[in-house]
Amino acid sequence: FSHATDFKSHRIKLESNDTLYLSTDGYADQFGGESGKKMKRKNFKNYLQTIANKPMEYQREILHVKVDEWKGGFEQIDDVCVMGARVD
Repeated sequence: FSHATDFKSHRIKLESNDTLYLSTDGYADQFGGESGKKMKRKNFKNYLQTIANKPMEYQREILHVKVDEWKGGFEQIDDVCVMGARVD
């Protein structure tokens, strides 16, 4: 990179069974659904909240299914990467 980036450190108190997600923008930016629009971050976040208490393996599988269902006949326009971790 040609310019310096300043990073800030944040501390977050985590408790047992908290679940963290990191994702690219690809899932939320994917076109699809009944009207062919983007899913958007708010809808993606809400969906993650509905599955957050499920086993991690189930979440992995259902996120694959959900994005494929959302895309329908639309071409995938970006990378789609979601990483989740649950605190013991």
